Amino acid sequence: MITCRCRKFGPDCQYCTYGIRLLAFRSMNSVLASLISTLLVSFRSRRALQAEILALRHQINILQRSSPKRPHLRASDRILWVWLSRLWPNWRSALLIVKPETVIRWHRQGFRLYWRWKSRHPGRPDAGREIRELIRKMCVSNPSWGAPRIHGELLKLGIEVSQTTVSKYMVRHRKPPSQTWRAFLDNHLKQLVSIDFFVVPTIDFKLLFVFLILAHERRHIIHFNVTQHPTADWAAQQLLQDLLQPSALAYCTERANA
Repeated sequence: MITCRCRKFGPDCQYCTYGIRLLAFRSMNSVLASLISTLLVSFRSRRALQAEILALRHQINILQRSSPKRPHLRASDRILWVWLSRLWPNWRSALLIVKPETVIRWHRQGFRLYWRWKSRHPGRPDAGREIRELIRKMCVSNPSWGAPRIHGELLKLGIEVSQTTVSKYMVRHRKPPSQTWRAFLDNHLKQLVSIDFFVVPTIDFKLLFVFLILAHERRHIIHFNVTQHPTADWAAQQLLQDLLQPSALAYCTERANA
């Protein structure tokens, strides 16, 4: 509604002239918009018009059956709009009850549900009973054969299975339990020695390199030597002097301490 500040309409009133022009401009815009929409409708295909009519009628039905506060959409309504969004390019122009992002979210939820249903049995199909028994028989008859060898023999027989499947159904031979590292040390305590090679600084700022062999049983020193210029030949000579004698120890553990 246009009101004049002078509260009287006349040709000499500036506000009256501005209001009349504004009203005429708005009327022309509405007429022009209606004309353009009519022309666009005339150029649209029959399929697009039917899709728009279907979308509008569907939304009217939803509003009629729902409460006045908020429309209630069923699963069939969501499926219809997802189907329209995939087949009709201008589906956003006729959508009024929800946002276009909501329809896109429905489509993504349906995509996840479809693939969840399709992937309800994941993984490769199980090998047949005859193939499993053949794998076990070949494994028992040939204990030295591994999964690659058995897989190759099955391929020669025309049985298409993967090497992972062969490894899955192979017979696991029980191995004798091996002793732990602590048990090994306890069992061979009398034959074990430690070799240490460390540095001792002197009072005149020189370095002395000490080679030490220590027995584990009694913690006594078997051999030691000191040098200022250690070499590989010198270290090997220290080992030959003590460990390779007739009374040499059988096992040796080395510990480097820089």
